[in-house]
Amino acid sequence: MPQTVVITGASAGIGRATARLYGERGANVVLIARGRAGLEAAAKEVETLGGRPLVQVADTADAHQLETAAEVAEQSFGAIDVWINSAFTSVFAPFDEITSEEYDRVTQVAYLGFVNGTRTALKRMLPRDHGTVVQGGSALGERSIPLQSAYCGAKHAINGFTSSLRTELLHHGSNVHLTIAQMPAVNTPQFSWVRSRLPRHPQPVPPIYQPEVAARGVVHAADHPRRKQYYVGATTVATIWANRLAPALLDRYLARTGFNAQQTDQQPPSGESNLFEPVDRSKGADHGAHGVFDDESHSRSVEATLARHPAAASALVAGIAATATAVLKRRARAASGDRA
Repeated sequence: MPQTVVITGASAGIGRATARLYGERGANVVLIARGRAGLEAAAKEVETLGGRPLVQVADTADAHQLETAAEVAEQSFGAIDVWINSAFTSVFAPFDEITSEEYDRVTQVAYLGFVNGTRTALKRMLPRDHGTVVQGGSALGERSIPLQSAYCGAKHAINGFTSSLRTELLHHGSNVHLTIAQMPAVNTPQFSWVRSRLPRHPQPVPPIYQPEVAARGVVHAADHPRRKQYYVGATTVATIWANRLAPALLDRYLARTGFNAQQTDQQPPSGESNLFEPVDRSKGADHGAHGVFDDESHSRSVEATLARHPAAASALVAGIAATATAVLKRRARAASGDRA
C-alpha cells in the first residue's frame, strides 16, 4: 500500500521539493498551503511523477482549517502515515521595526502552525499507535541571528515543544514517532516575498543549499524517525556546535557580520509579501521550489549524504582514523631516527 503523506507549506520551497520526492515513490500526497496556484502546480508535478495528489487550501495558523483538511485526506486516502510541518512566514527587520501584529502572525504560522499540525496528526495516529511527524527545523532554532528575531523565536519554540512532546510519547510507550530535520540556509522563494524592511534584497546566509537537499533530509527523517533530530548540511552542524562551544564569541561575530551577510547588493523586492496573504492566489502565480539564488546554491551535501548512509560514514571515519594513525606512526619513527 502506498504511504499517505501530509505536507504543510507544500506550495513552494522545501515543502514543494519534498512533495516531488514522495510523488516519485507513488505516495498519496496531501498538499496544504494558503495559495491555490502553487498547490495546483505542485499537484501536477506529484501526479506526473507517479503519486496521487490532494490539494487542500488551508492556513496552518487556523487549527479548524487543518482539522478539515485532515478529514478530507482520510476520506480520500485512508489513514495518514506521515505528517510533515513545513509552512513558513517571516519578517526581516530589526526587532524594534516589527509591529506586534507582524510578530503575532509569524508566531501563529511558524510556531503555532506546527503545534496545530502536530495535534491534528496525533489525533489520528495515537489511536492507531502508528505514524510519524517530521518538523521542519532550522539551525536558527539553536543559534539565533540578527534581523530574524520572530523566526528564530519560533524555531526555538518548535525545538522545545517537540522535545517535551517526545518525552510524553516515550512515557506512554507509543509507536508514534516525532523527529526534526534541522535545516541550513536554503534557496527558497521566501527571500523574494518575505516582508522585509532591509535596505537591500534579503538572502540566506551563505553557503546556500537547494531545496532538494533539504527535501532529501526530510524524507530520510520520516523514514528513520527514531533519531531525535537530523542535521541537514555541514553548516547546520558547524553552526550548532560553534554555538555550544563559543556562544559569546559567536554573538560578537554575528553582531559584526550578520546584517550584511543577509543582504545582497540588489534593491529589495517590490512585490507583496506573504505574511498575511499568499502571493500565489491568482492563476499562473506559482513560484516553484527554488528561489533566485540558483547560481550560488549547492545541489549536494556530503554531510547529509553520510547521515543517510551511516555505514559509509563509519567506514569513512575509520579510514580517516587509520590514515591519520599511520601518518603519526611514520612521523614518530622518523623523529626517533633523527634523534638516533
